[in-house]
Amino acid sequence: MNRVLIVDDGAFMRTLIKGMLVKHGYEIIGEAEDGLQGVEKYKALGPDLVTMDITMPHMDGIEALRNIMEIDSNANVIMISAMGQEVYIKEAIRLGAKSFVVKPFDEATLLSVLKGF
Repeated sequence: MNRVLIVDDGAFMRTLIKGMLVKHGYEIIGEAEDGLQGVEKYKALGPDLVTMDITMPHMDGIEALRNIMEIDSNANVIMISAMGQEVYIKEAIRLGAKSFVVKPFDEATLLSVLKGF
């Protein structure tokens, strides 16, 4: 289970996450810059794991998470966001996110969260 879709509107953040994961054996099968693209790429690619930002144009990460969970209730979505307020964390977990990583984060933090998948 190491095929990953990265959904984040920041090109730098997508590159950073990709770099951290690739060197630890994860395969990045797709990237999306907003929630709408993320949902479409989830349907097209069927990743094992999704990293999902919250604040993005067109469709935010909470709405994208909701859509992905409707498509696949067993989806493994990890929210990665600077929006670390408790209300966002609780909503994401309630909707089915497996975990929540608050930006900024380091490689060890990200990998420890992903180890269970």
